[in-house]
Amino acid sequence: MCLDVLRAIERTPNAAEALRGEIGEARDARLKGFAERMEKRLAARDRSDESQARALVRELVLALQAALLAKHAPPAVADAFCASRLNGDGASVFGLLPRGADLRGIADRAAPVT
Repeated sequence: MCLDVLRAIERTPNAAEALRGEIGEARDARLKGFAERMEKRLAARDRSDESQARALVRELVLALQAALLAKHAPPAVADAFCASRLNGDGASVFGLLPRGADLRGIADRAAPVT
């Protein structure tokens, strides 16, 4: 599936530009840095190499998730996502949040309204 995603980006007119536009609208510095590193990998000669496909698509998905959260989610949620997934420490699950994350704000958002 990852190779299919990369092929679709290459073959679909303006697909890469649409992705860049969505990601580029976010104002989070961590996302901007992550997106710059991802762009370099996408520009590399081996970007369509099977060994690189999974990592590239994972980065693309993380960047899109972060951009959408930055645009539509409460700041506590977007901040925790960016801090836990874009900083390069390898954290890939919600339970590995860094110190200082607004856990109360995240939990309050998930609580049912009475």
